[in-house]
Amino acid sequence: MAESSYDVVVVGGGPGGYVTAIRAAQLGMKTAVVEREHLGGICLNWGCIPTKALLRTAEVFRNAKNAEEYGLKISGLEFDLKKIVERSRGISKQLSEGVGYLLKKNKVDVIDGHGKLAGKGKLVVEKDGKKIADLTGKHIILATGARARALPGLEPDGKLIWTYKEAMVPDVMPKSMLVVGSGAIGIEFASFYHTLGVDVTVVEVLPRVLPVEDEEISAFAHKAFEKDGLKIMVNATVKTLKKGADSVTASIESNGKTTELTVDRVIMAVGIVGNVEEIGLETTKIEVDRTHVVINEWCETAEKGVYAIGDLAGPPWLAHKASHEGIICIEKIAGEKGVHPLNTLRIPGCTYCHPQVASVGLTEAAAKEKGYDVKVGKFPFIGNGKAIALGEPEGMVKTIFDAKTGEMLGAHMIGAEVTELIQGYAVGMTLETTEVELMETVFPHPTLSEMMHEAVLDAYGRVIHF
Repeated sequence: MAESSYDVVVVGGGPGGYVTAIRAAQLGMKTAVVEREHLGGICLNWGCIPTKALLRTAEVFRNAKNAEEYGLKISGLEFDLKKIVERSRGISKQLSEGVGYLLKKNKVDVIDGHGKLAGKGKLVVEKDGKKIADLTGKHIILATGARARALPGLEPDGKLIWTYKEAMVPDVMPKSMLVVGSGAIGIEFASFYHTLGVDVTVVEVLPRVLPVEDEEISAFAHKAFEKDGLKIMVNATVKTLKKGADSVTASIESNGKTTELTVDRVIMAVGIVGNVEEIGLETTKIEVDRTHVVINEWCETAEKGVYAIGDLAGPPWLAHKASHEGIICIEKIAGEKGVHPLNTLRIPGCTYCHPQVASVGLTEAAAKEKGYDVKVGKFPFIGNGKAIALGEPEGMVKTIFDAKTGEMLGAHMIGAEVTELIQGYAVGMTLETTEVELMETVFPHPTLSEMMHEAVLDAYGRVIHF
């Protein structure tokens, strides 16, 4: 077991870690990635990608059920749960193998094991409890990610009470389900299972679903979910979960009243905690705040030569944030010119439920709280020809501008394909666009993107099609 010396050692091969390693190699650094489970991390294996595969199945199923609206006739429509899961897992496997290929192509060493800091510039790698490597690195980047949060007394058991992992690989389709938490993860699973016929109830402790979204979008989503048949309980807390032979009875407190609900399965989706344990932090000056490593704008920790990125380093907990953060970190280390700290306000967020939700920048309330005099524009899907042609006339696009400068402060959307549309506004905000440039931009017709134009026009009293 010879000691190996590197310029950069990345602990964790998820979307933050592997991207950072590839960029480091591109910059001429001798680089290694230490990964204890699957290349691609939670995102490729148990998060972003496999859930989107499941949700695509649900979307196709939904469209097939509504085929007559499009002049089509389909009879005997059924689904094969085993094949649904196999497709999702197959896609994850394909992409994980693709990450391995990219690392090999870029001459990044991949070490299969659990990495742990072991002194200045040193890392010990263990596998099955045995030490397999001693590594030294001029720069060590921690990208160990996060895991599902467990609430005391409501801990998942993997059988009746699920985390996202069990929810992705069900062996049977439950008839009823309770989803605890209405953030992106909870709502996406609620949407998937509901579309396939499960009686789903969502419980949210806060006053509204998708609580990080703009209040108007959140309210629109709540109505759309209920119209579709989802049961939503806000200002509600699950106090206890009593497990039966093949069911769970939840005691739910809401507005001073307690009700009981018995379901086949429960999904816990109440946030995440950083993987800060067993990586040697206690031997360093690194600070941990609420399970997340404290960093500065360049991802540096309090321990010289050690950095942290992605979910480990705090919100927003998004794969694309982790990747971008890693690029900034390694380019700063390499002394590249023009490197800028990450502006989290310009990171778009997407929720792939039905209808989809996407946003970037400040909400209307947050902009006002910061003292901005705002101009707000809105445009509904029902005013867009492409949306009507798609059979997706429900939704809206909302824009927020600084009334004094014309700076775009935020954009919020709900409806078909908004997770693809939001990037247009994200690019605009990165370019520090004002309403003038957006108004003068020619949007193609007929497209959903025309609503982005109209929402800007509306903020300045110039809307055309509504």
